[in-house]
Amino acid sequence: MIFDVLSGIKSELVSMCFSSTASFGASALLSVAGVISVSRATSRQQAVLAAMPFVFAAQQFSEGILWMSLKNASLAPYATLATHVFLLFAQVIWPIFVPFSVHVIEKSVQRKKVMSVLMVFGLLLAVYLGYCLLRYPVSASIAAHHIHYDQSFPLAKKKYFGLLYFIPTILAPLLSSYKPVHLIGYLFFAGYVISFLFFHFFLISVWCFFGAMISLVVIGIVSRQNVSARLLCKQ
Repeated sequence: MIFDVLSGIKSELVSMCFSSTASFGASALLSVAGVISVSRATSRQQAVLAAMPFVFAAQQFSEGILWMSLKNASLAPYATLATHVFLLFAQVIWPIFVPFSVHVIEKSVQRKKVMSVLMVFGLLLAVYLGYCLLRYPVSASIAAHHIHYDQSFPLAKKKYFGLLYFIPTILAPLLSSYKPVHLIGYLFFAGYVISFLFFHFFLISVWCFFGAMISLVVIGIVSRQNVSARLLCKQ
C-alpha cells in the first residue's frame, strides 16, 4: 500500500512539465513577492533577506530566456549566454547570498562568527565555481520537458559535491538563532532531496525552481520578525 502511494507520488512528480511559461510566470510571481517582502523590511539588514525572491526572479527569467533560445532557432545564439547567467546565479551568487542574508540579521555574536565562517566557505566555493564556468565548457539541452545542464569541471560528477554546496546554502539558515529562518534551510533540503530522487538528470534546474518557490516564505519570515520586534518593544 505504502509503496503504491510512493509510486504514485513519483509518477506525478516526474510528469511535472517545465517550460518558458513556467519560468517567466515564476519570475513574475517572485518579483511581486519581492516587492511585498522588501516593502515590509524595517532595516537595511532585513532588506537583504527580503530581497531573496528578487534574486530568484532574475534567475528564473534567465532560464525562461534559455527555454526560448533552445526551442527557437532564431534565438539559438542567446543559449550560451542564458546558460551561463542561470548557472552564475545557481553556483556563484547563491553560495554567497544565502549565508550573507542570514548573517546580517543574526543577533547572536557567537552564531554571527559561525555565519562568517560559512560566508568565507561560500565565497571560496563561488570563486571556484565561477572559475569553472569560465574555464570549462557548459551546455544546456531540453529532454522530457526539463532542462539538463551539462558541466565538465572536476567536481561536477562527484556525489559529495552536493554536500559542499549544502554547507553555505542550507547549513547557514539552520544555524540561525531566529527559528523561522530554519524553515528556509529545511525546505531547501527537502527540495534538494525531491529533485535528486525524482529529477536527478535535471537536478540543477528543478532544485533551483523549487528554491525559487520556497523563497516566497521570506515574506512571512520578515513579517513575523517585525511582529516579534514590536511585541518586545511593548514589554
